[in-house]
Amino acid sequence: MADKQFSHSFPTLQQLAADVLAHARKMGATAAEVDVSEDFGQSVSVRCGEVETIEYNRDKGLSVSVYLGQRRGYASTSDFSLRAVRETVEAALAIARFTAEDPCSGLPEVELLALGEQPDLDLYHPWNLSTEDAIAIARRAEAAAFAADKRINNSEGGSVSSQQAQFVTANSLGFMGGYPTSRHYIACSVIAGRADAMQRDDWYSTHRNASALETPENIGAKAAERAVARLGAKKIGTGSFPVLFEAPLASGLLGHFVQAASGGALYRKASFLVDQLGQQLFPEFFNLGERPHLPAGLASVPFDNEGVRTRAREVVRNGVLQGYFLGVYSGRKLGLPTTANAGGSHNLILQSGDNDTTDAGDLSALVRRMGRGLLVTELLGHGVNYVTGDYSRGAAGFWVENGEIAHPVEEITIAGNLRDMFRNIRAIGNDVEMRGSRQTGSILIEGMTVAG
Repeated sequence: MADKQFSHSFPTLQQLAADVLAHARKMGATAAEVDVSEDFGQSVSVRCGEVETIEYNRDKGLSVSVYLGQRRGYASTSDFSLRAVRETVEAALAIARFTAEDPCSGLPEVELLALGEQPDLDLYHPWNLSTEDAIAIARRAEAAAFAADKRINNSEGGSVSSQQAQFVTANSLGFMGGYPTSRHYIACSVIAGRADAMQRDDWYSTHRNASALETPENIGAKAAERAVARLGAKKIGTGSFPVLFEAPLASGLLGHFVQAASGGALYRKASFLVDQLGQQLFPEFFNLGERPHLPAGLASVPFDNEGVRTRAREVVRNGVLQGYFLGVYSGRKLGLPTTANAGGSHNLILQSGDNDTTDAGDLSALVRRMGRGLLVTELLGHGVNYVTGDYSRGAAGFWVENGEIAHPVEEITIAGNLRDMFRNIRAIGNDVEMRGSRQTGSILIEGMTVAG
């Protein structure tokens, strides 16, 4: 059950959704879909032991799409009064009347909808955290960082956030679903060194359930360790070298893949992965699965934003692309069925297959395997062209010689092409950080351009 701190009961949100659909039908809509939601939470931060920010948020919203045949109109409001809700429906209808027909527009086929009982995915764990307790936790994280090493002499802060939300999605085909969710985190960012020799780094932990978060002391100590390790950073010469992406950054590589394999980019011909279904994009040991029903998963959902039932599937098997990330509209544009990805991907899990990379090990093992090259622990900028696949990012990390870290590096650029980078993956580590919708260990890529 939802927490009593919500302003509206869950049945109230359901009734609002039903009222929207009824009014749309009364006003002549041939079909309609509605989302009603509310959320609240608090965030605090401290810096050098002093409270820096305390923020509270409480929001609500209602959005409706109505259809007149294949003409669609959309409108939204944050006012849940009867008059405002009806005016929002009527505004969407007015827009639909002046919108061109789109043969791909419309609700999902009814057989795709998550009708009936839906699984409980354990997504709601309220954290009854007072402001005083949140401040104390943030201070503990920061204090642990200062205590870990005397070279930590400044801080960008310790922070704590707790967020809760609930929503209802419904449409005129008889679908209505929704549930409460929660997400919490603890973070710390600190600075090591002095004058022109300063370095910063951070660490954080996030989860649906606050009891599963790393301790503030562990988070602060990791942030300190990472910042100190970067002291004495140097530039390096330009060349072609293996590049090892630390796990938190490796998940970003999967994010680039998802973006390029998503319906909007594909039907607009704005992706280098157009017409690549069934093609070998990755090494044979590369297997990427989507698992939307993981208990307490940060991207677990029983249905997508259109009410389509989600299912586990293999996105990449033995390096071969098995499916894109499609909603109903983009699927129709491409002549393909929806993959229940309206709203994004759901718990992507990267695994190695049966070859010598299966036991690639943790980050230290991958460093030894790389021998000589660059370990990247920070990326800067957004230099990715999804049309061509060209990739160029500012980076920092560590230079590796003879399988051991030699020294930290900074002010460098790494470049390549995503198509080549995917094909040249040589190993996947087991050092997975459970932080979001994509789960992967560190990824070793052969032959990228590194410019000092």
